[in-house]
Amino acid sequence: MNFTIDWLSFYLMEQPEEEDGIKQVRMTRYLGHDEYQKSELKDFLDGEFARIAKRKVEMNPKTEGTPTKLGQFVLEPGHPLDSNPNYALLNRLLVAETPGESKEPCQELIQSYLRTSQVRGGVMIVVRTRLDLIDERYLFILKCDFEQKTAVITDEKSLISNVRMAINAKNMKSLMYPYMIESGMNDPYHVKIHQFSHARYFEEFLRFIEYPQTMTQIVSEEVISLARQHIEYTYPEASEERMREEEAIELIAASPKRELAEKWEHETVMEAMQIITDRQPEVELKFKLDHMQIRTLLADYGTSLHIAKVNGRYLVLLEGEQLQFERGMSPVEFLKPKALTDIVKEIEERSQNVAYTPMSTPTEDNDNPPW
Repeated sequence: MNFTIDWLSFYLMEQPEEEDGIKQVRMTRYLGHDEYQKSELKDFLDGEFARIAKRKVEMNPKTEGTPTKLGQFVLEPGHPLDSNPNYALLNRLLVAETPGESKEPCQELIQSYLRTSQVRGGVMIVVRTRLDLIDERYLFILKCDFEQKTAVITDEKSLISNVRMAINAKNMKSLMYPYMIESGMNDPYHVKIHQFSHARYFEEFLRFIEYPQTMTQIVSEEVISLARQHIEYTYPEASEERMREEEAIELIAASPKRELAEKWEHETVMEAMQIITDRQPEVELKFKLDHMQIRTLLADYGTSLHIAKVNGRYLVLLEGEQLQFERGMSPVEFLKPKALTDIVKEIEERSQNVAYTPMSTPTEDNDNPPW
């Protein structure tokens, strides 16, 4: 997959020393095809456009922190695509044939970026390319933040020299438009954006692009919807029990961490799980048992993963045909497994024989209140 560069705009953005200082463009260069071929930027960017185009992306990512996402232009009902200001700007850049034609829309793009909160200094590069053989046009917006405490090897006397403003392509943020579904098939309603940083400012500067829900958000909403349906079916309308259950569901939905609610029977859970996994087979199930992390698929519940309770203590049973260990030997690897009935019996006996520790009584050396 080879891209031909038609023109490139290069902007050096300076981060002021004062926290509230105004960010500004310190250097600007506009290069045509021939100038780009002779510039050092060619070596710096060679291969990056193909890597960005080939980078896999999901319509609904698993988590909010997924580095590569698809953004969709926000459209009011009944309005055409070109009514979206971000689409209009990106399309002007896409159809610009020369560096001169790109200057005005590039300036608008840069000013929009500089107004974004928490934006860092660095280099912004706007590139109009064509995919070889099929002659499809693509726009790339690239941002390299300045590297901190960078040094280069100089000579045997000084050994190293500090570099004041260094960039590399390793953690480069990127936006590609239009979204290439596959070679020769484009989606003009979406852009592909990539950034590793937890600060989402590279997403924020195009304000009329929205990002689809994550798989976690979709599943959470589905679970809450099923819970509400269960309440409506189980409890009479306007009853106190129904009001309490509805309040409990609202609290659960708003809570970032939740304990096992112990409200539904196993069969009800299996029915709800089946509805979700029929639509999204790869949905993950993650939870903690005290300090132990369990991570599997939701579809494993009831077949390969079981949850039980013995004398007030939770028991998680993982079922499988093969047990493998990673690096780092442990004695557990030599275990001859016990029978499940023996383990359950031990748990029952241990929980029944928990030692009772009496409260300490005051002494002459302890003048704290007796409570």
